Amino acid sequence: MRKAIITLTALALIAGACQQNTKTTDNSSDSTGESKVAKIEVPVPAFSTDSAYAYTAKQVSFGPRIPNTPAQEKCADWLISSLRKWADTVYVQRTTVTGPKGEKLPCINIIASFNPAAKQRVLLLAHWDTRPWADEDAFNKNAKLDGADDGASGVAVLMETARQFHQQKPEAGVDILLVDVEDYGSKTDESSFCLGTQYWAKHPHVPGYKANYGILLDMVGGRGSQFYMEGFSKQYAATQMKMFWDVANQLGYSDFFRYENNGAYITDDHIPVNTIANIPTFDIIALQPNNDFAPHWHTTNDNMDVIDQKTLQAVGQTLLKVIYTQPFAY
Repeated sequence: MRKAIITLTALALIAGACQQNTKTTDNSSDSTGESKVAKIEVPVPAFSTDSAYAYTAKQVSFGPRIPNTPAQEKCADWLISSLRKWADTVYVQRTTVTGPKGEKLPCINIIASFNPAAKQRVLLLAHWDTRPWADEDAFNKNAKLDGADDGASGVAVLMETARQFHQQKPEAGVDILLVDVEDYGSKTDESSFCLGTQYWAKHPHVPGYKANYGILLDMVGGRGSQFYMEGFSKQYAATQMKMFWDVANQLGYSDFFRYENNGAYITDDHIPVNTIANIPTFDIIALQPNNDFAPHWHTTNDNMDVIDQKTLQAVGQTLLKVIYTQPFAY
């Protein structure tokens, strides 16, 4: 699975399969029957774009975070040690997954839990690995890439979010899932993508783990980014996604969070969370109006030059506003 835009000929088959697994959620209770938290009157911390930018640059400084490289271990160590300073509990899943050519790939999933006893929970996730090849590059398709936006930016927003949770604990339970080996797959086999998320969905960090819904951050730092309401997200988590978009627009980020339907159905980490873990999850991912990805996607241009603090601010501040004041008001 990967961020491949589904063609119209395949869309009907995929949509039908997705609808079989669709999970609806009303506004009064979750799947356990527990009452949800309504809007909460608390001060919302200011999202630090300087910190998020620095966390992006820190990941890039390790080099491409490719499975089976020293950069993978070094970055994982930094993520784990940082989250252990902030979270109530940190889980580390170390396993081996099989790549598209039968390669055995080390996979390190990292989960930081806040308010672990709370039954009402939100899952926040992003992938932290880097695609091994710049296969969309115009000049050198075998080159390594920094993955500043595609991978590091989503993780950076969640790292700053975790830091804020440590300083001011939210009322809701929150789990931050950083998944590995998302971007190693082959274009001819979508199931070869999102391997870390597929593993976690089958083997969650807590047996029987459930969350009310999930939010996936992927490519959330690029300059001039726009976030459209992706098709599979609307199928599985339409009300939760609209809540997030409404908050973003109320905060003045309408240039980033667009209500228009640009027709994109994208296979990304939210698919196994929706279909295997059965947690309604939507994808915040930068797209162009024509359904395409940003020009730097999977190229050597995906470096710190494309990262914009305004984009990080729009995503991060909206996320904090939702989690602190209305995590279940959808």
